[in-house]
Amino acid sequence: MSEPRIAVVSAGLGDPSSTKLLADRLRDATLSALTGHGQTAEAVDVVLRPLAQDIAAHMLTHNPSEALAAAIREVVDAEAIIAVTPTFNMSYSGLFKSFFDVIEEGQLASIPTALGATGGSARHSMVMDTAMRPMFAYLKAQVVPTGVFAASEDWGTASGLERRIARAGQELADLMVAMPRRREADPFDVESDAFVSFEQMLGHA
Repeated sequence: MSEPRIAVVSAGLGDPSSTKLLADRLRDATLSALTGHGQTAEAVDVVLRPLAQDIAAHMLTHNPSEALAAAIREVVDAEAIIAVTPTFNMSYSGLFKSFFDVIEEGQLASIPTALGATGGSARHSMVMDTAMRPMFAYLKAQVVPTGVFAASEDWGTASGLERRIARAGQELADLMVAMPRRREADPFDVESDAFVSFEQMLGHA
């Protein structure tokens, strides 16, 4: 059986990006916490910046590009999600919202999810509770209690950011361990251990 996958969604607009940095820190904290449970996972980056035009086009045509379709599959097939956005006007970015808008309703139900956001100052930190949690509650994801907001001044200081990251990573790992795997083996997937050939179905193999 393949390792469980964590989809790490980051909607940073810059390069380098503090949003991507926070997503990476949350990923590392979750993987470390899983190790404490005696488990491992594969983390897959879903960086939205290169997909911005594809997302906009899909919203108009309902015809996703190959790259966008692959990104959506990574998220909906994951055992856990880490989702991080920059903050604009006390809310998530339009790119972040648009990506989750093109995912079909119900596809994120019950997926353990950790949320993070970045912003210029701590006055934007309420974005976690006023915008992000309501959206993911509507999507029926299982969101961990600790959301991590990182203001510009939090990096490289004794602000408690690393402690919050570690707590969120632990909570996500605990939830992944407590909840059963979402993906079931597909007997028609030739690369799956559960694949059953036509000959086997007929009892000729």
